[in-house]
Amino acid sequence: MQTSEPKKGTKQTQKAAIAAIERVLETVMTCLDDSKAEEITKIDIQDKSALADYMIIASGRSGRHVSAVADHLLRQLKSEGFKSIKVEGLQSADWVLIDIGDIIVHIFRPEVREFYSLEKMWQMPASEEAH
Repeated sequence: MQTSEPKKGTKQTQKAAIAAIERVLETVMTCLDDSKAEEITKIDIQDKSALADYMIIASGRSGRHVSAVADHLLRQLKSEGFKSIKVEGLQSADWVLIDIGDIIVHIFRPEVREFYSLEKMWQMPASEEAH
């Protein structure tokens, strides 16, 4: 199963697409929490980018913890039928990016997360982005 853009058409189709995204969000957030990921942040980027609808950012305490959190999430998503998952950075485990389609998950070591400050970039109000 893969979340994707709803087809133009019925409200029922759009509701089904929204429900699918919400189900994936719930899975991701629960799995990150179960893995003891830290500082989990969900950012709605629907109005900011065509890249995805949501970005989830979390930290692991070390490279080993980042790797374990990412592995647990990947296993959970695959067990729930998600097939087209793209993963980057798993070997170095400084920053693992998991692309689930409408949701992108970033799992960082704390110092790497602080350096890139993705939350600051994506949480800017729309009025500030225009300047």
